[in-house]
Amino acid sequence: MGDSARESKLAGQFFDAAIGLLRQVRDEDAGEIAAAGTAIAEAVAAGGRLFAFGAGHSSLAAQDVVYRAGGLALMNLLAVPGVVGVDVMPATLGSALERVDGLAGAVLDSSPAKAGDVLIIISLSGRNALPVEMAMNARALGLTVIGVTSVAYATETKSRHVSGTFLKDHCDIVLDSKIAVGDAELTHEGIEAPFAPASTVVTSALMQAMTAAAAEELVRLGIEPPLLRSGNVDGGHEWNGRVMNEYRDRIFFRH
Repeated sequence: MGDSARESKLAGQFFDAAIGLLRQVRDEDAGEIAAAGTAIAEAVAAGGRLFAFGAGHSSLAAQDVVYRAGGLALMNLLAVPGVVGVDVMPATLGSALERVDGLAGAVLDSSPAKAGDVLIIISLSGRNALPVEMAMNARALGLTVIGVTSVAYATETKSRHVSGTFLKDHCDIVLDSKIAVGDAELTHEGIEAPFAPASTVVTSALMQAMTAAAAEELVRLGIEPPLLRSGNVDGGHEWNGRVMNEYRDRIFFRH
């Protein structure tokens, strides 16, 4: 065989690490995932709305559950200007904005979120001002807050919020991604920095798991889960049109 057929030892190690983390959150977060699914389902049943927020790379998992095939049509992205992705220039500005006091409150006050809604806040470290204030303000408004974070950061790092608290301290339900501080699964001789982060894989899996749990609970409540189909399968557009029309007052990404 030539070099092109040679397997990468490090690539295999990353898959092993990611699979191990997925198994760990499946087993250790099962109760919290079910609770998150129930909270989402109960909000849907009661006429509430669903929102997801994440900054920087944490925003990837939030975006992954908004307007997508197999996802809940009611899930809306709560976007904070400048922190959603790496399209802001310079990219370092996004990181700086995560530490600005008052930004989360201003965004929530101008958003459609209100009491009875559910807000999922994703922050790997949970230490910056933005996710902490987002959770604090959301709960004060009467929202149910689900946090997806790595609890390890709360014991191994210091909060950057004036209160000294972390995202996990202001949530109704906390899903722990189990990601080690630094978010890099591999090291190797001759490579100075650790590499191969798994937070996106694990966090996205947690988001899809709670969506599945929500769908299961909605069926138990006798409600057809408002799921979207792929527009690339026959009948998908018609299905989505019906769902989005039925729930149009709770879907904000179409306005």
